[in-house]
Amino acid sequence: MLEYGYLAPAMFGGLVVFLLVGFPVAFSLSALGLFFGFIAIEVGYFGLAFLQAMPARVFGIMSNDLLLAIPFFTFMGVVLEKSGLAEDLMEGFGQLFGSVPGGLAYAVIFVGAILGAITGTVAASVIAIGMISIPIMMKYGYDMRIGMGVIAASGTITQVIPPSLVLIVLAFQLGVPVGDMYLGAIGPSIAQVLLFAGFILLVSIFQPHKVPALPAEARTLRGRALAAKLAWGMVPSLVLIFLVLGTIFMGLATPTEAGAMGAVGSLLLALAHGRFTWKMVWQASDGTMRITAMVIFILVGATVFSLVFQGVNGGKWIEHILSGIPGGRIGFLIFVNIFIFFIAFFLDFFEIVFIVIPLLIPTALALDINLVWLGVLLCVNMQTAFMHPPFGFALFYLRGIAPPEIKSRDIYLGSIPWIILQLILVALIITFPGIVDSFITEPVLLDEASVTEQLDAIPMPDLEMPPLDLDLGGPVPP
Repeated sequence: MLEYGYLAPAMFGGLVVFLLVGFPVAFSLSALGLFFGFIAIEVGYFGLAFLQAMPARVFGIMSNDLLLAIPFFTFMGVVLEKSGLAEDLMEGFGQLFGSVPGGLAYAVIFVGAILGAITGTVAASVIAIGMISIPIMMKYGYDMRIGMGVIAASGTITQVIPPSLVLIVLAFQLGVPVGDMYLGAIGPSIAQVLLFAGFILLVSIFQPHKVPALPAEARTLRGRALAAKLAWGMVPSLVLIFLVLGTIFMGLATPTEAGAMGAVGSLLLALAHGRFTWKMVWQASDGTMRITAMVIFILVGATVFSLVFQGVNGGKWIEHILSGIPGGRIGFLIFVNIFIFFIAFFLDFFEIVFIVIPLLIPTALALDINLVWLGVLLCVNMQTAFMHPPFGFALFYLRGIAPPEIKSRDIYLGSIPWIILQLILVALIITFPGIVDSFITEPVLLDEASVTEQLDAIPMPDLEMPPLDLDLGGPVPP
């Protein structure tokens, strides 16, 4: 256990203590890294020159173009929350599915998926959907535990559906292309929507009184009016989805460029709905600044911590522990997912990505685990962090917008079935890796013999050297 020294376990234990005390994560990571770094120099793990790599690593983070996608997508999400798009989508889908039991819940799930493919932020989806659907659910007799659960779960779909911020940060930490992470997340996103809809279907069959259909007087849109309402909500959504995701998948834009186009598109959409104000732009900019600053500070702190941790053989220590788990690859995946599920009670997804994920990479590579597949799997697991009672952020958002008649107990208990559904999806991805892999196109590699054969087959024109007319008998120049 201590064959790689005692400083790595001491660093890990110190981090746990700091987190339990509640000291800010970014500063805890930096302080621990620097403190143990100087101790490591004193006891001879490495020299002072080793820490000279720290400024270059921090500068590399600040100058990384990929991380520019985070403020763009955050800004886009906040603007779309206030643009009226969610209202149009909810009204259209609510009218479309309202005639069947559970129709309003289906509408919440599908609108959550569409907003997830546009905004990439949980807060925007949960707040926008909740403010529209909660009054309707209460008015027509929905069981509010089902209602609160489906709203919170549909908002957290955003975590997995591209252009999720978590997928961007995971790609950065794992060192894999963001486009591959987005492609790998398509299958789990579809599977999650189907699981959620399947659960509502079962509830509507066995307990239809909990998810009643909307009465006829509530379904005021029919025919062309309903089609127009759906088109007004869907067409701008599809355009934005193409700008953000289609350009990435087609190789026309980087994630940063796509995020910039999405940010501009969200402003145009707010303008089209008549909700563009400079106050809204200021609020979106303020929220973007806060989230981006938080992410960068945590990332810098994690970089300081991980540099020293690797220098004191922390990576080898973690790999030694994880490689000794019985069951090989499956045992490793089960242990890691259980560990992340429970640590998500105390840490948010950014902290998990920056602290835990780098420690898993060496073991994953040793076990020949595809890092894109692992990243998508862990992303599905980490979305439960938003649903954990009593600390899940999605539950906090719901508590903030729900009326006093809805008890906190209903919000917390209502989240449990949906957490179970998300864990079922984790198990499905481990059991059927093709859910992720089938959407990722493998690069076509040619061996040297194939390349030589193809070059030899290329017809080359006959080239004759022109005759040289050299008059060697002339005078020699001075």
